[in-house]
Amino acid sequence: MKNDLKDRTKKFAHRCVKLTEFLPEIYLGKHIKGQLIRCSTSVAANYRATCVAQSKASFIAKISIVIEEVDESAFWLEFIIDEKLFELEKIEPLLNEAKELTAIFVSSRKTASNNH
Repeated sequence: MKNDLKDRTKKFAHRCVKLTEFLPEIYLGKHIKGQLIRCSTSVAANYRATCVAQSKASFIAKISIVIEEVDESAFWLEFIIDEKLFELEKIEPLLNEAKELTAIFVSSRKTASNNH
């Protein structure tokens, strides 16, 4: 499962980065590009950090960062849709992936928090 999620979060980051290449070269497009690249790559990098967490407290802290970053990625994807900067059909699968990853990581955090 760990390696599956490592691969999945890295693919998510790659897909977000590739999407940003097609955003319009206007101020808003450039701003979103930087934000989406930062938070989506952070999802993958910080998930890797959770896999080597030294303690339960460290795991919970690191997975919380992953949750924040994947949720922020979803925000920027929604913002792209709201601003009609990209075709909905092309961005929706990526937005769904962000939502699925968020649900997985929230569930992981709950499980870790409930195990005493």
